[in-house]
Amino acid sequence: MTGADRPAAVLFDRDGTLVVDVPYNGDPVLVAPMPTARAALAALRAAGVATGVVTNQSGIARGYLDECAVAAVNARVESMLGPFAVWCVCPHGPDDGCACRKPRPGMVLAAAARLGLPPERIAVVGDIGADVVAAAEVGARSVLVPTPVTRAAEVLAAPVVRPDLLSAVRHLLDEEPP
Repeated sequence: MTGADRPAAVLFDRDGTLVVDVPYNGDPVLVAPMPTARAALAALRAAGVATGVVTNQSGIARGYLDECAVAAVNARVESMLGPFAVWCVCPHGPDDGCACRKPRPGMVLAAAARLGLPPERIAVVGDIGADVVAAAEVGARSVLVPTPVTRAAEVLAAPVVRPDLLSAVRHLLDEEPP
């Protein structure tokens, strides 16, 4: 992949992808990076690729936490792994019918617009099928990094699967070892 073929930006799911998934986490103290997250982000930044986060946070709609708690967790993620060029957060529940909640592509489109990029120049890295589907809906590339919550059918349906974030980034930068 030449520099022109590389994504101009990579958007990451937050929970289970960048950081260990703590369901409905509103406590910044509980934030812990996923293995290889720092190295993966460093590789992208060194290559001049913008990074961002697209995250469903239905705990807001469900009343488990508020936007301030989510912002505090996001700030902790940024202090540990950032800076990120863009953050997009969907506060809606699964039945709200919004356009932003993954697997709908609203957050990917919003991030692309804020970055001034067409979706085709973006890749999305996540741990579940909804991340892959949101990318595919708008012509963005995707890489699935499975965790124990990833369904087998999601792994089989994903166009690209890698075991960890660093492998996913190496794939996107065409730097995978032989």
